[in-house]
Amino acid sequence: MKKQNHILISLTPRHAYNVFAGTKTVELRRRAMHISEGTFAWIYVKLPIGAIVGCIQIGSIHIKSPENLWRDFSSVSGLSESEFFNYFEGTPEGIALEISNTTKLKAPLSLDFLRGKLSSFHPPQFFTNLNDSSPILNLLRSSRSHRPKNKKQSEKKA
Repeated sequence: MKKQNHILISLTPRHAYNVFAGTKTVELRRRAMHISEGTFAWIYVKLPIGAIVGCIQIGSIHIKSPENLWRDFSSVSGLSESEFFNYFEGTPEGIALEISNTTKLKAPLSLDFLRGKLSSFHPPQFFTNLNDSSPILNLLRSSRSHRPKNKKQSEKKA
């Protein structure tokens, strides 16, 4: 059985909302994350929300020029053209992580709750690997709800 990799990433409230609404189906990054397809990415939503709200699974990973990323993913990026090219300004290549599944937690784990359980918790600036013995991962697993966002995703899990 293949080991499941988990990471924690931070998103703005706008982007997190669009991910869980299904209108943003790709996560864009300026630098490589050295993760593999199938990785579970837990979503911390930045303040004013300040909580881990759910999880996505990474599908295909694309490394391309910003121009090619825009051509291929503009309609599912959640960004306007000017926002997109401002984000990638000065970067010869960017990364697009296709989102294959979304799962919301039964109840978000607030920053206060996380720091109450794990005093050293800090939201990631870029991303944080979560190994199997990670206290954060144990909290997340116990809070997880397997409610697929739509029927299509239910069928993928079957």
